[in-house]
Amino acid sequence: QVQLVESGGGLVQAGDSLRLSCAPSGRTVSSYGMGWFRQAPGKEREFVAMISRGGSTYYADSVKGRSTISRDNAQNTVYLQMNSLKPEDTAVYYCAARWQFGFTWSLSGYDYWGQGTQVTVSS
Repeated sequence: QVQLVESGGGLVQAGDSLRLSCAPSGRTVSSYGMGWFRQAPGKEREFVAMISRGGSTYYADSVKGRSTISRDNAQNTVYLQMNSLKPEDTAVYYCAARWQFGFTWSLSGYDYWGQGTQVTVSS
């Protein structure tokens, strides 16, 4: 069983930046495709970004150009850097991991999930 530990959420103002972190306990982050998802109140959980096992990155249109997903193998951590935050970015952000190679935006394509970290963007 893999535990994903997220950190970095908080309350920020519109236009600010935030960096979320996710580390798989006891496992090597490069062994997984790592994704970020978010769920706003009353809405379904949605794909935000992914870095595949091979290092390719993918983004939802809603965050493309404002966010960067990266992986630091030395720190065994995946990051989601979010810039120019908007109130509509307010959500609980979840880290997820998958064994398989390749990209998927589907929730069912991920094997492990973190507990989530709250991001609130005030206007």
